[in-house]
Amino acid sequence: MNIAALILLGATAVAPLLLGHRRIPMWISPAVTAALATAAAILAGYGDAVHGFAIGATAVLSVAAAALGGLPFAPLAFRIARRQSDRADPADSADLRDTTDPGPLRGGLMIGVFERIAIVVTVLAGWPEGIVVVLGVKGLARYPELREPKPHASEQFIIGTFASVLWALAIGGIGRGMFT
Repeated sequence: MNIAALILLGATAVAPLLLGHRRIPMWISPAVTAALATAAAILAGYGDAVHGFAIGATAVLSVAAAALGGLPFAPLAFRIARRQSDRADPADSADLRDTTDPGPLRGGLMIGVFERIAIVVTVLAGWPEGIVVVLGVKGLARYPELREPKPHASEQFIIGTFASVLWALAIGGIGRGMFT
């Protein structure tokens, strides 16, 4: 069961890269990625604790699945938030309709990848307090940008952070579950 779970973790890391094309609907990549991670979690729950080489493989594949597998979730969350905002007041959200616009906070894609890597590593290491450190550093680093009057910056920060952290915690839980 553990080998199948490791294969699914690897597929979870690769799926967003293969399904992230513009021709494929935006919801397909997160749906497939979440399904693969769910299947990995189920199989990991039925296996014994990993030993030897599988420990390293579990750690590497968990980090890859968290970092790369989490790529489609923040954009999907932003799109859902935009739809809610469009329903509430179309004039207020007119500047959010262009999905190619990176928004008021630059560098969010790479920051999200590093954030997920740091969070999954702290979970795998059995140091959940590290999550607070990661989020504190991110919050302090983004504080000057969040204080400026940029429309929707704080909402983008909160939505992106929650989507990213929840994904990293889920994958970290799968990997940590395979250790024990």
